[in-house]
Amino acid sequence: MEPKLYVGNLSYETTEDELRQLFGEAGEVVSAAVITDRETGRSKGFGFVEMKTQADAEKAASMINGRELRNRQLKVDLARPRDDRPGGGGGRDRRDGPGGGRGRGGPRY
Repeated sequence: MEPKLYVGNLSYETTEDELRQLFGEAGEVVSAAVITDRETGRSKGFGFVEMKTQADAEKAASMINGRELRNRQLKVDLARPRDDRPGGGGGRDRRDGPGGGRGRGGPRY
């Protein structure tokens, strides 16, 4: 798998082509993605860029972190694998079924 970079503080108007071009200054870009909201299709203000080599990724991170694009100072860092990120996934425990479960203030039988 190619080294992936997290790119934060993107302008909502930033395109994947702009990311590809900017990061191409540091090395070969495999892919560039601006993350969008599923409902609205609007940018969430961050994205990911995959570079061909680890060396290219490290060069891009040091070269582009803090640079401006569309009047926004970019935050670039090596992306962490999904399993390494801190939890957050809200949601209730599905085993309890609808309406909550024991010890949550519901009726006791």
